[in-house]
Amino acid sequence: MNLMEIVVICSLVLGILLLNRPVTMLVQRLYNRHQFKRFIVRETFYHSVVSRHLGYYNRLGLEEQRKFLFRTWLFQHSKTFRYIEVEETAEMPILVSAVAVQLTFGLEKFKLNYFDDIFILRDDYHYGFYSRPFMGHVDQTGIYLSWDNFMKGISQQTPNCNVGLHEMAHALAYVNFVTQTEEDGHFKKEFPNFSKVARPIFTSMQQAGAKNLLGDYAATNYHEFWAVAVEIFFESPDSFRHELPELYEAMANVLNQDPLSYVSGSTTIIRRQPAATRAGAIA
Repeated sequence: MNLMEIVVICSLVLGILLLNRPVTMLVQRLYNRHQFKRFIVRETFYHSVVSRHLGYYNRLGLEEQRKFLFRTWLFQHSKTFRYIEVEETAEMPILVSAVAVQLTFGLEKFKLNYFDDIFILRDDYHYGFYSRPFMGHVDQTGIYLSWDNFMKGISQQTPNCNVGLHEMAHALAYVNFVTQTEEDGHFKKEFPNFSKVARPIFTSMQQAGAKNLLGDYAATNYHEFWAVAVEIFFESPDSFRHELPELYEAMANVLNQDPLSYVSGSTTIIRRQPAATRAGAIA
């Protein structure tokens, strides 16, 4: 291989590296524009479904509601929903997707792209060699949710127990730290700061039996502590901030949103706005 060939090959490799991100962004922008045209036709139906069940959504401003619904559409259409011993309805994938979007609404990456499949089961089920029944779980094969418990969670029939938020919290950690397939820059940057506050609280619960509003299950392991903290953050933000103010602030930072911000009359729950909003990048 002569010098000219080496120069040509190096130039091609460099060109591919330099163009990869712009080309990827262009393709994503075109895809979003195409999907947005499809979404607009169904927007009213999505609004009717989500507004009936998620108080979080109803507290958003109109512009943010459209962003929320479009993200819900994109999330739903990036997954295959599989139904086990439960009759499928049009609302099911929309509501599951909406809960995932609620958790990630302050983040750039929200599709949890490692997971292609979401399994919806009728009610409690058994998994592996565990003797106790499961309400939901996350593993390498997908995200699993029991529909009965999911609906109880979003309708607040089970205070501070929202299996949808709980399992999506596991999935968010999974794609960022286990598979590293959809890493969100903000989330990964802030999570060590979250842990600086959270780890001592978790350790005191696990080793010294300390009690707080997170409950005993949060002391099972740090993964469960994270998922339970997410549930309480959205389900009982007032109590959370009052009892564990530093942990609440750390959670608001890592998720880049504050459920209590609308109390002061703010029209947004997002803590920082993107530097620029571009057409076709509404998600």
